[in-house]
Amino acid sequence: MQLDNATDLLADLKKKKKITIANEQLAALQLKRVLAFNLIPLLGFIVGIVYFYLGWVSTTDMMLLVSIYLLGTIGITVGYHRQLSHKAFQTYTPLRVIFVMLGCLAGQGPPIYWVANHRRHHEYSDRPGDPHSPNANATGQLSGFAGLWHAHIGWLFDGEITNSLVFAKDLIRDPIINYINRWYMVWLILSLMIPGIIEGALTRSWTGFISGCLWGGLIRFFFSLHSSYMINSINHYLGTHPFDSGDHSTNNIWLSLVTGGDAWHNNHHAFPNSAKLGLKWWQIDLGYWVIRSLELVGLAWNVKVPTPEMIEAKKVA
Repeated sequence: MQLDNATDLLADLKKKKKITIANEQLAALQLKRVLAFNLIPLLGFIVGIVYFYLGWVSTTDMMLLVSIYLLGTIGITVGYHRQLSHKAFQTYTPLRVIFVMLGCLAGQGPPIYWVANHRRHHEYSDRPGDPHSPNANATGQLSGFAGLWHAHIGWLFDGEITNSLVFAKDLIRDPIINYINRWYMVWLILSLMIPGIIEGALTRSWTGFISGCLWGGLIRFFFSLHSSYMINSINHYLGTHPFDSGDHSTNNIWLSLVTGGDAWHNNHHAFPNSAKLGLKWWQIDLGYWVIRSLELVGLAWNVKVPTPEMIEAKKVA
């Protein structure tokens, strides 16, 4: 039967696959978490601007900000994204746990939640059903600022929760990932506290503890969230589109520098199971460099990379 509009299409998708969970209490709890996880880091960022203006920022603050941000970025791109979401490579269980735990540091959500949203995004990319597209939502097509806002952060307030039983059943059945997922809030709180403990110990002061929590914790959390949000928005709106991926995904070199390579997004949508997202020598891809290093010393295997023939066949004519 021909569906009349995007709303009918999404309703049909939900009926067949139940891609979202309809639960008012769960949706209300999710909304509270979204507000807290976005407003508190924003307040921390504003306080950081004041600190910077007053000259209260130290070298230790910057080192904590950059180092923990980098660890979280590796956790997301290698652990959450290429390992859990796409099974782009295999590694030993201890390393697998380390990468997923590092992903928790980034504050982008529990691993099962993150993977379910990401797999759903791939299945319905830039069509009704995609949780965060600047080009479409549950009610139809989007464009301009409204689309960018929806893709960047607005989708989090829609009240829809992706059904993990549909998109991440394999991870729910995985006892190790399930354990990490269940205690996500503990890992997140520790990631906010540890920088404070480190700087407090180095300076032997409570002001050092507060400054460490601020820069290595909340401000780092703020940057981590919005670097991920920009992939959802900017990388489906602006940039180059060298491959026929069936959607509006783009590549962006500047975002790739701060996302560990994930902003080679058109490359990724063209070859979603590839561990290598930077397909040209100049395309910086920190995530793949980590995986390739592990492969060279025998700590990673079955590393998936598209062949030159596959790359040529996908190029936009």
